[in-house]
Amino acid sequence: MTTAPGPAPLVVGVVGPGRAGTGLALAWARAGHDVRLHGRRAKSVPAPLTLTVGASDDPPPWLAAANIIILAVPDDAIARLATALARRPAIKANQVVLHLSGLLGHTALAALSPTGAALGSLHPLQTLVEPERAPEHLRGAWAAVEGMPQAVAAAERLARDIGLRPFGVRAEDKARYHAGAVFASNYFVVVEAIAQDLLCSIGLSEADAWTALAPLVAGTLDNLRRQDPRRALTGPVARGDAETVTRHLAVLAGEDRELYRRLGSVALELARQRGLDAAAAARVTRALATDPPPGRPPER
Repeated sequence: MTTAPGPAPLVVGVVGPGRAGTGLALAWARAGHDVRLHGRRAKSVPAPLTLTVGASDDPPPWLAAANIIILAVPDDAIARLATALARRPAIKANQVVLHLSGLLGHTALAALSPTGAALGSLHPLQTLVEPERAPEHLRGAWAAVEGMPQAVAAAERLARDIGLRPFGVRAEDKARYHAGAVFASNYFVVVEAIAQDLLCSIGLSEADAWTALAPLVAGTLDNLRRQDPRRALTGPVARGDAETVTRHLAVLAGEDRELYRRLGSVALELARQRGLDAAAAARVTRALATDPPPGRPPER
């Protein structure tokens, strides 16, 4: 019995050798695709990638050969790059052009509509900091895809080829989707930075503060891997411990205090959904809304 061959490898061209562009290019190269990478300035890229270099308004030398072109540039540069490519006979009707923005829809590529190319977007729901580690970090993550049908099909294939799980999102929903991603990743880091600062305020060095917090963060993430946020929630609000909330607010100042209050209100709603006693919830509500009494000044 013979096994039917899989789809033929694609020529995938990536414009923008930043962390996301290089990381995805490396993952697609390891998946067997013929990957071309292009940027404005020479820089080292991980093998087996090679980098072509040219001015921002000049199309990459490999453009005509690419089945799929990925614009891996910042959001505010996508439309500008699409316009530059549209000014030249660079993109053809048999090609697919995708951008990587989590916020913008395929209409950011509208300048390329007269070419007849299929336009869309592909956004991995994963943080990519070290391009060399991107192939392993991408496996198992989800990816939002959007755009014209042919572009969506191409984006779904590219996603699956590197272990991503693609899902469709409407262009008008991308801002809400991307805000969720920012809360899950970027603002999570911000909250950890505040926690680190608070431990520094009691005398720990930055390094020791983060070393002390890291196991707690890892344990929280492990809980979140096994159950949803509502069930993973712990702490004073989840227990209905209003006195602890009051004492926390008394030692916090300014934006930290207000952020504690806002996050506490969300935590309280999660606790209510999980069955927190109504009387305990009312006590926590009052604690979150009450200014701490005058006395010892906040430590930060």
